[in-house]
Amino acid sequence: MGEQEWFTEHFEQHRPRLRAVAYRMLGSASEADDAVQDAWIRASRAHTTDVDNLGAWLTTIVARVCLNSLRSRTRLKEEPLDAFVPELIVSGDNVRDPEEQALLADSVGTALLVVLETLSPAERLAFVLHDLFAVPFVEIAPMIERTPETARQLASRARRRVRGQAPAPDPDIVRQREVVDAFFAAARDGDFDALVELLHPEVVFRANGLTTRPLVIAGAETVAKNARMFGPDSPPYRHVLVNGAAGVIVVADGQLMSVTGFTIVNGRIAAIDVLAGPERMREYDLSLLPLDGGS
Repeated sequence: MGEQEWFTEHFEQHRPRLRAVAYRMLGSASEADDAVQDAWIRASRAHTTDVDNLGAWLTTIVARVCLNSLRSRTRLKEEPLDAFVPELIVSGDNVRDPEEQALLADSVGTALLVVLETLSPAERLAFVLHDLFAVPFVEIAPMIERTPETARQLASRARRRVRGQAPAPDPDIVRQREVVDAFFAAARDGDFDALVELLHPEVVFRANGLTTRPLVIAGAETVAKNARMFGPDSPPYRHVLVNGAAGVIVVADGQLMSVTGFTIVNGRIAAIDVLAGPERMREYDLSLLPLDGGS
């Protein structure tokens, strides 16, 4: 086997982990695929015979590609950061594909991705690589041109923000779906009190594509008052997993209309994240989406 064939075979073995690193760094599965492809091009041009740890070397390349992307990324001024909704990963109950398993591992919930978007590029890299992928700070430091101690401080700062703003969802998917069903039932019945009871007092509703501008609503009563969008005239939904937690998709006339993820903590909805609109829905292949039943 020649060097290029050997490299190709081993790169494919590492691809799920590399894509998972890139997804957490960029918050977008499509951008993660681009970053991994960029890393493939860069790495394939180098000589790998002297590389002692291919996985660590490839992780470093992907991380640097993502860091450059984050540093050059510009967000439209009219899009408020607190309305950011990441590219949601839709799956069924039985995730078998290794790349999809890697994307969904380590509690890569929607709330975590939203908080990661608020970090500086260096903070995000230090936290993601160390806390989620156990990369030592001595290896992280050269990527951000800092000392290992500074890299440790950046990760610590990011960790505090994550712990304060990204609660871990309840582990029972069945119970999560019961809460989701109760939410839709209350919305369709116009039962304001039931809605407030189901919502965390500090619940956040974020949506991209429902209106001409990104939308963010906070607070149980405010979200409950705006739940008419899920009222009796809304189309039926189908249960899916969104970033490993309870979620739904809406399909009408054979077209995917929206993807909604729910973050449920202690039996209450702490966050609702909605992606809609033709542009965002083109990121999904409806024929590949699991349809686990609906209401």
